[in-house]
Amino acid sequence: MIYTITLNPAIDRLLFLEDTLIKGKNNRLQEITYDLGGKGHHGSYAMSQLEIKNQALGFCGTTNKGKLEKILTEKGINHDLVDVYGKSTRESYVILETGVSGSILITEKGFRVTNYDKESLNEQIERKVNATDIVLIAGSLPLGYELRDLAELLSQLKKIGCFIACDLSGEALKKAVELEVNFIKPNRFEIQELISSKNNLLDNLKELAKKVEYIIVSQGSEGSICSHAGDFYQVTTPKVAAVNDTGAGDCFVGSFLSGLSLGKPLTECLSFASACAASKVQHNDSTTFSVKEARILQKKVTVKKL
Repeated sequence: MIYTITLNPAIDRLLFLEDTLIKGKNNRLQEITYDLGGKGHHGSYAMSQLEIKNQALGFCGTTNKGKLEKILTEKGINHDLVDVYGKSTRESYVILETGVSGSILITEKGFRVTNYDKESLNEQIERKVNATDIVLIAGSLPLGYELRDLAELLSQLKKIGCFIACDLSGEALKKAVELEVNFIKPNRFEIQELISSKNNLLDNLKELAKKVEYIIVSQGSEGSICSHAGDFYQVTTPKVAAVNDTGAGDCFVGSFLSGLSLGKPLTECLSFASACAASKVQHNDSTTFSVKEARILQKKVTVKKL
C-alpha cells in the first residue's frame, strides 16, 4: 500500500481567461473549473490512474469538506482525512491565458492546525502504516505545524520501518535529509542549499547520496538527474507543448513511486514517470494525464547512465 500525506491541502480553482492577462485591464473569464490541490493529492491521483493501491491521508477543513471530498471521489481517490474543525481548506487560483503556455499560480496560506489535529494524524498513521508500505509526504506545512512536528512524524515512520518519500522544500526538506528518508525530489538550486553552492551538481549529489537512497533532481524541461546506489542517471524528456505545468512534478513522483512499488527496474520507473509528467503538462487542469499517451511518450524518453 502507498499512503500519501498532504499536510496543507488545497482546492484548485482554475480560471480560464478569454485572452492574455493584462495589468490594469478588465480581464474576462471564459470558464471556471475546480480540481485537486496539494502535492500529495496529485500524487494519489497518478497512482489511482495507474491502478496502484493507495490512500490519501492528511488534514481537511470541515467548513468546505464536501467540496474537497467531491473532487477526491470524482478523481477516484481513496481517502481518509483528519478533520480540522471550523476551518476551510485553502484555495489555489490557477490562471490560464488563451494561447499562452504555462500557468500563473496564486495560493492561500490555509488553516492553522492544533495539537489535537496533529495527534489525531499521528494516531491514524500508527494504526494504518506497516513496514512494507510506502509513505509520501508532499507539499508545504500548514500554519501551526512546526519543523519539530515534521521531525516527530518522520521519526514515527522510521520506527515503523516503511519507505519514506518526501517532496518538500526549504527547512522541511533539510529536516527530511537530516533524518535520512528514502526519497527526495529537490531542484538544482535546493541541492546547492543542502550541500554547497561551490560544488557542481554531481559532487553535491554524491555527498547527498550518503544520506538519501533515491534522489531525483528536477531540471524542468531539461529533464532530471537521478542518484541511486552510487549510480547517476540523466533523464531527458520529450518536447511537448505545455498548456498547464501545475502538478507535473507531483505526477512524476506518483508515477515513479508506483513503479517502485511494483518492483520495476529503476530506468523504467524514471522513463515512465517522465512520460506521465510530459503528458500532464499538455492538459489544462492540475491533475489530468493520459496513461496511453504516456506509453507512447515513454519511447521518446532517454535514460543515460553518467
